Amino acid sequence: MPFSPAATRTSRSNPADSIWATACFSAGLLIGLMLALPAWGAQAPDGVAAFDDFPREDPLMYPNWFNEPFLDLQTDHAAAKAAGKDLVVYFGQRRCAYCHQLMDVNFGMSDIVDYTRAHFDIVPVDIWGIDEVTDLDGTTLTERDYALREETNFTPSLVFYDETGAEALRLRGYYPPYQFRAALEYVADDHYQHESFADYLARGDNRMVFDAGDLNDQDFFEPPPYNLDRSKMPSDRPLAVFFEQGDCHACDVLHGEALRQNEILRQFGEFDSVQLDIWSDAPVVTPVGERTTAKAWAKELGLFYTPSLLFFDEHGRELLRVDSVVGFYRLRNVLNYISSKAYLDEPNYQRWRVSEAF
Repeated sequence: MPFSPAATRTSRSNPADSIWATACFSAGLLIGLMLALPAWGAQAPDGVAAFDDFPREDPLMYPNWFNEPFLDLQTDHAAAKAAGKDLVVYFGQRRCAYCHQLMDVNFGMSDIVDYTRAHFDIVPVDIWGIDEVTDLDGTTLTERDYALREETNFTPSLVFYDETGAEALRLRGYYPPYQFRAALEYVADDHYQHESFADYLARGDNRMVFDAGDLNDQDFFEPPPYNLDRSKMPSDRPLAVFFEQGDCHACDVLHGEALRQNEILRQFGEFDSVQLDIWSDAPVVTPVGERTTAKAWAKELGLFYTPSLLFFDEHGRELLRVDSVVGFYRLRNVLNYISSKAYLDEPNYQRWRVSEAF
């Protein structure tokens, strides 16, 4: 059964195991949902609940089964490979609420911990750290510079590397147990070699049948037709594109919490904003002038989480995307960065955060 703590890496050499795991995928996701219930309650079936995402007062402590942060990734990768595991580099902050959520909720579940320890070695990197790290290519730089180079804009970010040292998957931000379990299996069972993570998740997602009437509305959303082309005639306002879907609890949380705050509503009033159903065949002209559909564009963008918020500048260039759990504090910072046009002087959001000292 997918996500079983007893599962081993034998599926890499036994095709029958992979066939069996694929056949049971939908059931595995359902079990993942059921396992998430005790920690979150029946009102949060996908593991997403509203929480205070302001920085924590108490610094985060790594689990004792994380690798000691000697920060020599070549050595860590060799050790993981010898043990039949893959290497994960965890980028985090000691007071990051989302990092605390990963440790307290996801790694608070014994099945996730057991499965992770069986298949992965995790090396922690502090995105504000000044200690030197040697990356998989042998380059030495500080933790902070390494995090900046890897554009880990939202913590926790986890980068999964396979036995060859190639990147298998990158998670930006916090994902609830449902998607997190799937991500672990996606890499451990080598699904990344023949399909995207979005396609892998979609095979076990039965929520594609809901129509646009199930989406949360906002006064600042512009109605169709969705002609977002800015390639020929630039706009004088940035663009926010909300990718959502029906029967989406995480979408409900975003609309019921952060998007009810006056400060957030005021800032979105300075944007052009549209809402697209991630499964819809509604026609869309993208910010760079390509004709497509909402569903096809979401697939091209590699989106797998709803709600995902993508931000574009006046000329249609993507500035930033928030495609993981987001609350008031993180969303406010993103909106401040874009509405102030800080991207004109500092195109790297994380480097801007460093310069602003928050």
